[in-house]
Amino acid sequence: MHLEIDRSNIRSHRIVASARPDIAPVGCVVLAVERFALTSNNISYAMSGDALDYWGFFPTQQGWGRLPTMGFGVVAATAVQGIEIGTRYFGFYPAGDHHVVQAEAMSSGFVDVAAHRASHAMAYRGFDKVSEVQATKDDATLVLRGLFVTSFLAEDFLRDAVFFGAEQILVTSASSKTSIALAHCLRLNSKIKIVGLTSVSNIDFTREVDLYHQVIAYDDIEALDSAVPTLLVDMAGNAGINSRVHHHYHDRLTYSCRIGGTHWDQSGSSKGNPGPRPEFFFAPSQMAKRSKEWGRDVFTERINTALSLFLDDATRWLTIEHSRGPDSLLDIYDQLVNGRVRPEVGHVLTL
Repeated sequence: MHLEIDRSNIRSHRIVASARPDIAPVGCVVLAVERFALTSNNISYAMSGDALDYWGFFPTQQGWGRLPTMGFGVVAATAVQGIEIGTRYFGFYPAGDHHVVQAEAMSSGFVDVAAHRASHAMAYRGFDKVSEVQATKDDATLVLRGLFVTSFLAEDFLRDAVFFGAEQILVTSASSKTSIALAHCLRLNSKIKIVGLTSVSNIDFTREVDLYHQVIAYDDIEALDSAVPTLLVDMAGNAGINSRVHHHYHDRLTYSCRIGGTHWDQSGSSKGNPGPRPEFFFAPSQMAKRSKEWGRDVFTERINTALSLFLDDATRWLTIEHSRGPDSLLDIYDQLVNGRVRPEVGHVLTL
């Protein structure tokens, strides 16, 4: 079975029956999906499904899309030399109970080489061989690794640009896990002031995370000092909030970086806003750049070292909740798409 989303209305969804093959097709592996995570990051995938071709990962019936998730799977059948039954892999899986991949074995695992995946970044196509279950660390990895890589690369991009001359960074949706990961990377690697913008209901949690120098409610944007050169990192995708920030800072806004869409239902045009035009940050482009400059092994080592530090730090605030079955999957997806998941919670599911 698989979760499928209506591409014209991401609030609409269905569970479809889909039998796992007993025998792997030629050149393919069949994986039983062990478990996967759902966060607001997955809603960003759905929101950008057509624009960034996330719906192209796992093709299905026209008009519908299978939601990409970070997960663990175990090989149930194989027709690829070098990929053994029972081996466990980490990677992108559809939200469901199995996944069939046209695979090419590599030293670290395998890569999806199907024709429909050819245009996708290698970061989205690779499956890494992993050890046996390490419950606590594995769960945190599922919830945080994908979004952490985005934040790690965004921080690297902004720091490489010397923060476009800004003296402080405003981060919207500051209670989101992607924003928290960005704040973590910024605190480790720079001295720039980090201001978190969040809803009134999430202010206490965001302050307790203790990674922002200042946390304020959206209602208080206009109370900030508009003379300070400022960089906006938008994780919310809220057109109204972005407009207020742009109008408050005008030319003192040095750069406007779009990353997420936790407020996806309040998106809109930025036309007419003063200051710089918002620029979308596409993590795979920065990944390709650094992999070329640093070499793949050095890049991987740096990501893994930084992720390990973040996972250790996240034990202060992250709570993992486990759920099982299709009804739970539908319920948690509904909570996420309607913004009802508590920021400290990470959902791990199995079907």
